[in-house]
Amino acid sequence: MAKQWLVFVATTNILVLLATLVSAANASMVTFVFGDSLAEVGNNNHLQYSLARSDYPWYGIDFSGKQATGRFTNGRTIGDILSEKLGVSSPPPYLSLSQNDDAILNGVNFASGGAGILNETGLYFIQRLTFDDQINYFKKTKERIRAKIGDAAANKLCNEAMYFIGIGSNDYVNNYLQPFLADGQQYTHEEFVEFLTSTLEQQFMRLYQLGARKILYHGLGPLGCIPSQRVKSKTGQCLKRVNDWVMEFNSKVQILIKSLNKRLPSAQFMFADTYPAVLDLIINPTTYGFKISNTSCCNVDTSIGGLCLPNSKLCNNRKDYVFWDAFHPSDAANQVLAEKLFNSLASASAAHTPAPAPAPKPH
Repeated sequence: MAKQWLVFVATTNILVLLATLVSAANASMVTFVFGDSLAEVGNNNHLQYSLARSDYPWYGIDFSGKQATGRFTNGRTIGDILSEKLGVSSPPPYLSLSQNDDAILNGVNFASGGAGILNETGLYFIQRLTFDDQINYFKKTKERIRAKIGDAAANKLCNEAMYFIGIGSNDYVNNYLQPFLADGQQYTHEEFVEFLTSTLEQQFMRLYQLGARKILYHGLGPLGCIPSQRVKSKTGQCLKRVNDWVMEFNSKVQILIKSLNKRLPSAQFMFADTYPAVLDLIINPTTYGFKISNTSCCNVDTSIGGLCLPNSKLCNNRKDYVFWDAFHPSDAANQVLAEKLFNSLASASAAHTPAPAPAPKPH
């Protein structure tokens, strides 16, 4: 669940690194985004046969121009809002760029709705960019950057860029939790989470070999509480077993990232624990100005489907709802979460600004 919820960061070192985003809010900041539908900004619009798309009229109803852009919400993603606050442009979707587009020098968004860590995840969407696909496209992007500015400058740009990764939710929602797919029948959860994390390790290693040094991986939120999972409960409550599995996955990834930081020179991989913040928003929506968090504004909470199609019925007040469709937060929820994230980064930046040296005492 992307890329892209409120981040509560675990260590002082991570806070210091993230705080540089606030202090470095200028057009020279380069960001590369990888992930699923929570981070997508339009790649799947360019996949002719993809069923994981959001270029339907209701998506974008609260976006600038009121046009659907391929974002899986009624407005902006959290990444869009943070980019605005940092004074930089939200990176464009990779598949929208021409072969020689200079925009790649400022960052690219590779995220794709339906994508997973595993290549078989989301297979029934026909077309989507898996995490491996996204890394392959990043490799091509680096080659294009090298052709434009030379090898040394390209390596420097990639080493200093920030990499935001939010992926893994679909490996549960559109893979392991689907009774008609093989992985849910083939593996125990212990085996499945080992499969996920070992695959993720190989993918992190590939990114590192391509020059990535500053990677922020967003942990998964409480998937058992999203509308598409709640409908599977007879009482409409969160699915505890699913949430327990998510927490186990998050814990394993934290261990993996600590290990990679020890093993890889100059690696600054970070884990952002999204789970507590998202759960609090869902359990206590009125604290954040919302009224409803157990169902979606776009009335599509079914065990099959869940996207906001043109014939879907919308709620009367979109700002009352935490969820836009059965999977994704609303623009209003993204705004609240992005504000809190930005404030936490700003606080971290202030807290780690060195105090001025005391004036020397007169002799």
